[in-house]
Amino acid sequence: MSAGESIRAIQALAHSLGRAVQLMEVCGTHTMAAFRTGLRSLLPDNVKLLSGPGCPVCVTPIDYVDKAVALAGRPDTVVATFGDMIRVPGSRESLEQARARGARVRVVYSPLDALAEARANPGTAVVFLGVGFETTAPTTAWALREAARDTPNFFVLCGHKTMPRAMAALLAGGEVRVDAFLCPGHVSVIIGSAPYEFIPRQYGRPCVVAGFEGEDLAAAIRMALRQLADGRAEVEVQYTRSVSREGNAKAQAAIREAFEECDAAWRGLGVIPGSGLRIRPEWAAHDAERLLAGLDRPPAREPKGCRCGDVLRGLCAPPECPLFRKVCTADQPVGACMVSSEGTCAAYYRFGKT
Repeated sequence: MSAGESIRAIQALAHSLGRAVQLMEVCGTHTMAAFRTGLRSLLPDNVKLLSGPGCPVCVTPIDYVDKAVALAGRPDTVVATFGDMIRVPGSRESLEQARARGARVRVVYSPLDALAEARANPGTAVVFLGVGFETTAPTTAWALREAARDTPNFFVLCGHKTMPRAMAALLAGGEVRVDAFLCPGHVSVIIGSAPYEFIPRQYGRPCVVAGFEGEDLAAAIRMALRQLADGRAEVEVQYTRSVSREGNAKAQAAIREAFEECDAAWRGLGVIPGSGLRIRPEWAAHDAERLLAGLDRPPAREPKGCRCGDVLRGLCAPPECPLFRKVCTADQPVGACMVSSEGTCAAYYRFGKT
């Protein structure tokens, strides 16, 4: 079915439902794609897309940024990070600001780049910021395994999180009505579609795993509305060219080898039991948490007036934040949701109406 045919089907299904429907996409790339393709503007008035906690940089709590900044100020230490994290404000400063005053902060494209730097500089502690969902956790796990062989100066500050329990936390909180989820494609390539099956079973909400083209998203929305019209709640996969029910067994094994489940703090959502990953005790020698002892860190505090947490829970759209486009801009971001290329505020700022 073409995108145009899906849009027409969406309009017919929306009319037959005869009520307002809210679909949450829990993937920052989906948020950007829905804006970039113009899909949002084509949806019927009674079908609304909500952006959820699908941007890993955005949901990383400010205390993690403060830890990273403290480590960057440590002697003989390099902090290696993906590009989005460098501009996220901490309680006092960002990594970019720390670098401007002389801290050694490197932007890398893979934890293997950080591992290579550690091997080239054995007298320097190289700390990789392990931020991301199940999509990026396997490569961090592989780097830890390689470091355990011959690179004692490689460390990971682990901030990896897992998605399904965050989706459940949104439903359990009851602050916002979510009629169905558009599940993240990249995460689902790794974990498969099976981990979402408890959501229809326990909460009665349809889930559709979606790809990233406009045609993919339109088809996924059509599939979600069809379930609602039929009175069904199950997990369906639109992104069948890349996602299976079982997922990538080797990547899952790598995650299990390096990490164990833990409770994790999410910006805007608080602590969600079992939603985080921490480095297993066997590899504790590479856990950057051990380097934090004695380092000065300010009490964590969110920027005054910033509503990133509400945006991540779907409670408000970015234009409802008093800082949006006034104090918080792409050039001078106040909150993480404006910094990240997957952030909802960044999507509204770039593609939304002024």
